[in-house]
Amino acid sequence: MPGSPGSIFVRRSSLVVLLGVLAFVSNAGDISDEDAAAAIAEGAAHILAMEEGPDRGEWPYQGVYRVGDKIPVGYRVGGTGISCLAMALTPGYEHDAERQGAVRRGVEFVINATGHELMDPDYGGGYDVRGWGHIYGGLLLIELQRRGFVPDDLEEKAKDAAAFYVEALQRTDIPEVGGWNYARQTIDAVSPPSTFMTASALQMLFLAREAGYEVDDAVVERALEYLGSARHDSGEFVYAGDARRAGGVPGATGRMLICETTLHLAGRSSVRDVRGALDAFFTHWEWLEQRRAKTGTHQPPYGVAPYYFYFAHYYAAQAIETLPMRERSEYRRKHREVLFSTRDEGGTWNDRVFERSANYGTAMSIMGLHMAEIGLPARWTPDKPEIDQP
Repeated sequence: MPGSPGSIFVRRSSLVVLLGVLAFVSNAGDISDEDAAAAIAEGAAHILAMEEGPDRGEWPYQGVYRVGDKIPVGYRVGGTGISCLAMALTPGYEHDAERQGAVRRGVEFVINATGHELMDPDYGGGYDVRGWGHIYGGLLLIELQRRGFVPDDLEEKAKDAAAFYVEALQRTDIPEVGGWNYARQTIDAVSPPSTFMTASALQMLFLAREAGYEVDDAVVERALEYLGSARHDSGEFVYAGDARRAGGVPGATGRMLICETTLHLAGRSSVRDVRGALDAFFTHWEWLEQRRAKTGTHQPPYGVAPYYFYFAHYYAAQAIETLPMRERSEYRRKHREVLFSTRDEGGTWNDRVFERSANYGTAMSIMGLHMAEIGLPARWTPDKPEIDQP
């Protein structure tokens, strides 16, 4: 879209961007397709080995937040959804009985979690992460259904559970302004939405609509309106609230990618703006790297939190696939190099200080490495009212 809010930032010199990227990946060297394929397979094997839980079938995401001194159910469901999706999308899944068994257990856990009180969409509000479970639990079930990976005997239960997650997400959007946030006042109060959570939720709802689940156009359109309003003239998307809260592009690159791509999938952003978000990611990557696997969350000068790191790399890979075909190869190369530069010696990726969180970091990384094969997420297609024929 010519003249869109991100255009000022996007017009930065492409030569400056390229030189900035080369400066911090010069030591990484080109990563061959064979190296990437081997890392993806090894990463999937590591995720498989990280299975836990009283009945197995869990890959919890671990952060600093606790409920009753335990990892909250929303993080358990969300982490399991991401890890199982990574295992299922890694090449060779159809012939790998071990991975299939693990994913089956994960699907059963995600299905059964719909009955947990801390996944109920009727709650008081405050700081609460059940929404991440709604997003990535639902995404897992619908994506597996779409690819024919749900075991036959679980198919109906999986559909019912997916419908629960889709409905729960829609019932918890923020009144009047739309969007979602894991940190809000009461559930019925108008609160500042979170951009990166709103974009994540929207992508799940786009997929749900494509798969035939009931999705309210009004919920999605409100969220899209909010997301557009949260983009500053610099191309930055604020952490929460509106564009007046902008704090600088270097601290926003982790969320710019998913936000711009999500708007693009809904026809509300241009390729130029997505490219601008990618260039910002590579140019300011060092600010993300400084916070990787560090204690604390939003540290100065840009308020970057460690959990943005592999989140950003996954959605950078997604953004690359929206570009014209002729541009993708070079961006994929850059993306592959920065990912490999942070890979642990043991073959995993982890952006937190918690050993357990290697399941999440590795899952996001290996999916990012073969995003070209996974393909773009669903686009938003609003319902068109039926017109009576004369």
